Amino acid sequence: MARPSSPPYTITMPPSEITPQHLDLKKDQGLTIHWSDGQKSFYPIAYLRKMSPSAEMRELRKQMNANPLTILPDGLDLSQAVAAESAEMVGNYALKISFNDGHATGLYSWTYLREIDPKNQTEGLTESDQGPSHANPLGL
Repeated sequence: MARPSSPPYTITMPPSEITPQHLDLKKDQGLTIHWSDGQKSFYPIAYLRKMSPSAEMRELRKQMNANPLTILPDGLDLSQAVAAESAEMVGNYALKISFNDGHATGLYSWTYLREIDPKNQTEGLTESDQGPSHANPLGL
């Protein structure tokens, strides 16, 4: 007995990701990115440090959003000017920045950098910060 032929199916591919065409890091000033869609973004170094996508900084932003009088952790020294010590590409999807205060655990994906573009950002939590708390990463 012949099997009925299956109808053809279509795979919809996501739109091509917007990627950096040019990166320019001035260690004591900021990061300039020229994007593939023609947009240009500038991220001051202190802003990049504050908006680090590391779990530690995400939790601190959540605490500060809930309570503006949150005590900053000992490792966060605001007495010195923050600067980038180095930056390195991670695959073809992110940038890892090491700061002069020792922080080097955040991977800034291209998607995250677009999300936190200072000209589009309001104070408070980013969309990425809205997830479950680090103490309960699965939200259980």
